[in-house]
Amino acid sequence: MGKESLSIRIASPDDAEEIRNIYAPYVRETAITFEYNVPSVKEFRGRMQKTLEKYPYLVAEKGGKILGYAYTGTFVGRAAYDWSAETSIYVKTDNRKTGVGKRLYSALENISAMQNILNLNACIGYPEIEDEYLTRNSVQFHEHLGYQLVGEFHKSGYKFGRWYNMVWMEKMLGTHDLNPSPVIPFPDLTSKALHEIGIKNPGIRM
Repeated sequence: MGKESLSIRIASPDDAEEIRNIYAPYVRETAITFEYNVPSVKEFRGRMQKTLEKYPYLVAEKGGKILGYAYTGTFVGRAAYDWSAETSIYVKTDNRKTGVGKRLYSALENISAMQNILNLNACIGYPEIEDEYLTRNSVQFHEHLGYQLVGEFHKSGYKFGRWYNMVWMEKMLGTHDLNPSPVIPFPDLTSKALHEIGIKNPGIRM
């Protein structure tokens, strides 16, 4: 059998359980997410559906198995922030540092640019001293992809009996003109445009 290649496609509600299983160890074993309890499959599916109303929700797949997922979402929520989006990414723990995250983020950036989004923002747990629950790897990953540290909140997250800082990192995707083009909801992007940037199964719409 030939070697399977990694592909990026739009997530489907049918992926909810498999994606949730990728997320679960991060909730139970790390402070990478400040969430305490693993959401149910039903709740997770609902989160995916809500995201896909306006933003991309992508999975990286190889040999029929999902290795990671990433999505953007609302930043703050006021109308003036429309040209900014918050990023999230999770990769199977045994597939980290294999290029999966970079491929997912590259796809997110391409789609965000097509939507006329100008700023991508990442909210990241940050330890004053690295421990078994949280390292600075996520910040280093984002720095490698061109994100810059723009703010730090001290002792703002409490998990596993410890206080952790939180940082914001940002990446600019375009110029900030005085009359920016309106943001295009993800479902309104054409299948052809998504296919041209290598996104598979673009016909799924919520």
